[in-house]
Amino acid sequence: MKNKYILFLVSLIIILLDQVIKLVIVKTMSLGQSIVIIKNIVHITYTTNTGAGFGILKNMNSFLMWISIIIIGIILYYYDKIPDKRFPQISAGLILGGAAGNLIDRIFISHVIDFIDFRIWPVFNLADSAITIGVICLLIYFWRK
Repeated sequence: MKNKYILFLVSLIIILLDQVIKLVIVKTMSLGQSIVIIKNIVHITYTTNTGAGFGILKNMNSFLMWISIIIIGIILYYYDKIPDKRFPQISAGLILGGAAGNLIDRIFISHVIDFIDFRIWPVFNLADSAITIGVICLLIYFWRK
């Protein structure tokens, strides 16, 4: 039964890290500013996004808020059905935390803060990464079952 709390612990860690990093970015950088981590490979670039990944659904904040709420609701509704094993619990926790992290941005500032810039990919954030990794991990878990 102790694995059931992993989902919420992972979610909380993702939400806190995501929000703290975004706050540091906003307080220490100018919009559009980029800091080189590894030249031409990894940069920290402060951007905002009113849409979803890859620039789709621009200016559809309300719609994307509802999508996040639905995702969070589905995870919480099916909480008891998520296998009591670490891998699916962590995976669902990543999705829950990522959806909540971006939802917080959408509610309070009407867009998300993005900052991870690989130069060959649209700029994204920790919450986006958590959602993507969580979904991939759940797909692997259920595919192997």
